[in-house]
Amino acid sequence: MELDQLRALAAVVDHETFEAAAGELHLTPSAVSQRIKALERSVGSVLVRRLKPVRPTPAGESLLRSARQLLLLADEALLALRSPEHANDDAAYQGAPGPERLRVPVVANADSIATWLPPAIREIALGGRIALELRRDDEHATADLLRSGDAVAAVTADPAPVQGCSVRPLGTMVYRAKASRAFVDRWFPNGPTPEALGAAPVMQYDRKDSHQLALLARVAPDATPPQHFIPDSVQYVESVRAGLGWGMVPDQQDPDGELVLLDPAWSEELRLYWQVWTLDSPGLAEVTGAVVRAARVLAAHGTQREY
Repeated sequence: MELDQLRALAAVVDHETFEAAAGELHLTPSAVSQRIKALERSVGSVLVRRLKPVRPTPAGESLLRSARQLLLLADEALLALRSPEHANDDAAYQGAPGPERLRVPVVANADSIATWLPPAIREIALGGRIALELRRDDEHATADLLRSGDAVAAVTADPAPVQGCSVRPLGTMVYRAKASRAFVDRWFPNGPTPEALGAAPVMQYDRKDSHQLALLARVAPDATPPQHFIPDSVQYVESVRAGLGWGMVPDQQDPDGELVLLDPAWSEELRLYWQVWTLDSPGLAEVTGAVVRAARVLAAHGTQREY
């Protein structure tokens, strides 16, 4: 297997068409197709389904994670050869093709992206070495992208390390059932009783969001209230403030306690972990350091508790 063949495979899967992959690689679609065909011959398996969008076969999925690891290490080596400390090396190395920055795809849950993660994002981007590709998914699903190779690191609720990854705790986000004062006056004049919870609208992030339904299953198991879906962490909390419904709100997004707490016992602690490929990569170490520092800063300010 050759690196340019592996790069073609990753590009086609990432961009979902041969034409888009060709643009990324500065090749013709035919050249991209030929590289993938050569790779398929070398491994003896069909690796992609040539449809729109292009999808990897099971064999392609198995190869992709290892391919992405090899490509990351190769790109990091090329960047190192073009660094100032190698300025007096053979000029051929200075002209070696490769990326200007190391591409690092990371996945995190929406609430982390909206609250404690931005300082890490800024540090990574301003460091000048990393091209960060931040993806968003539910904290209970982010580890799946590590398994598939679509992400090299993840903020996840899964403490069990994915094969080939290391894991470390980041801290705990606390969610509390809250609503606006006007919403409470209208829907809970006698308190958030099971009957009232069955009629009061509830805010949901998306259909993967389990925070509100888990609480309802515990305190009002027969309740089937109307649900509003707002798949944006900031707008979700703004919708709660506007009185569209009640919802589980992270402490970081209501630091001044403007919203009404429905019941002090109605809270949920979400423990978060950082999982990252176990590769000897300065780039991954740089990203990990920034994320860990961001989590510690938030813990020190009391908006996120370490455990």
